[in-house]
Amino acid sequence: MIGLLQLRERIKDYIGGKRLSHTYAVEEEAAVLAELFGITGADRLRLQYAALLHDITKEKKGSEQAELYAKLGIEGAEIDILSPKIMHAKTAAALVKLDFPELADDMLCSQICWHTTGRAGMTLGEKLLYLADYIEQTRTFDDCVKLRRHFYTKIKKAKNMQDRLSVLDEILIESFDMTICALLEDGEPVCTDTIEARNALIYSKMQH
Repeated sequence: MIGLLQLRERIKDYIGGKRLSHTYAVEEEAAVLAELFGITGADRLRLQYAALLHDITKEKKGSEQAELYAKLGIEGAEIDILSPKIMHAKTAAALVKLDFPELADDMLCSQICWHTTGRAGMTLGEKLLYLADYIEQTRTFDDCVKLRRHFYTKIKKAKNMQDRLSVLDEILIESFDMTICALLEDGEPVCTDTIEARNALIYSKMQH
């Protein structure tokens, strides 16, 4: 199987510049989060692979993304084209199956597929890649800086793993709120997957 060092080199065929630097930073953040949440061995490696591969189609424009939808047999282009920023997650997950079949198990592809929008019933790996992408250390957007500060302030106060998992969900809800508010302010459509992800976490929190 391809190693992390090899993959760090291979993704240079897909992305470069700031996008490449961001991707390396997401991998670093994912490794930190894996440590915090007790993810080891093959699961940790999968998360780092997913972090390296999550944006391999991000540099393609909306029309190119639509072409990839058709080429890779992805459904929903008519709806997703209204929010072109989310299309790269689905095309990246599908392209990994073609270009990196030795890595493309269902869990890795799902982590990549939902790293931008989230979804109801997210796995721990999906949550951590989503968060790593949002708060990695090179992010300078106000919301990213704010969320990073909130997460690490709260996680330091967590007394056990259950506390940490609760903090994670609280931070994800906050991130979804930020995303939804920004989209509403810009008059853009809000992906239903993000709304469902937020609602699922809130329902879960109310039940505990």
